[in-house]
Amino acid sequence: MSKKQKNRIKEVVMYAVLIIVGLVMIYPLIWMFFASFKSNQEIYGSLAILPESFSWEAYVDGWKGFGGNTYAHFFKNSFLLVMPTTLLTVASSALTAYGFARFDFRGKKLMFMLLLSTLMLPNAILVIPRYAIFRTLKVLDSYWPFYLMGAFACYPFFTYMLIQFLRGLPRDLDESAYIDGCGTLKTFTHILLPLLKPALFSAGLLQFLWTYNDYFNSLIYINSVSKYTVSLALRLSLDAESVVVWKNVMAMSCVAVLPVVVLFFFCQKYFVEGIATTGLKG
Repeated sequence: MSKKQKNRIKEVVMYAVLIIVGLVMIYPLIWMFFASFKSNQEIYGSLAILPESFSWEAYVDGWKGFGGNTYAHFFKNSFLLVMPTTLLTVASSALTAYGFARFDFRGKKLMFMLLLSTLMLPNAILVIPRYAIFRTLKVLDSYWPFYLMGAFACYPFFTYMLIQFLRGLPRDLDESAYIDGCGTLKTFTHILLPLLKPALFSAGLLQFLWTYNDYFNSLIYINSVSKYTVSLALRLSLDAESVVVWKNVMAMSCVAVLPVVVLFFFCQKYFVEGIATTGLKG
């Protein structure tokens, strides 16, 4: 057997393994989609993945929601929460990273060590202090806790990621901009920010996914059903009726997953590029 044939066989085996692993990973999504067409009896009593019949009734009934709030309202709440939080997080993290990566100031090393130390803190430790602060500020039962955390760079992972990216950019760019008459802010917005685009896309996409899928923090800070996001609405739908109609829950779960899947496929190029370049630089 020639070397070319051996390489061809290895390539086929590699792709076969990747396809099998991919199918195993997306199997829960496939099962969830087909379960949205099954009755409770069929879900519990049959191992077949395909339903006996296809009907979009579950999507129509599930979309009606509960308590006078449709899933259109819950989706609107989710995007009112997620979009500003993502934009504020990216903006504040980029400014903070610019300060750490490009300027020398008193206490810089200590502050950077504190920044890194917050990465090691589990979220459970931060819940009570944050809740106490937001209760003092009287912003509970609103989206302001998420906005404020985004605006004040309370997500150190993104700040650290952008710092590493900025450290890989030559300082000659800054010096050339200063010679041409650019100030500190203009150098950042006109010179460095365009080069940060891959890392910013990665940070924005990750923050969007994490905030959109967040159930724990939303449950803590939001109390009114009218302000519930999709993740909270899906959980509440299990308690809204004495007998859970699982096909409705599965249908709305499929609809809830759809924006995340579409966003990832459209931004996959920028996400991979940002992660790869951030890992190589610095």
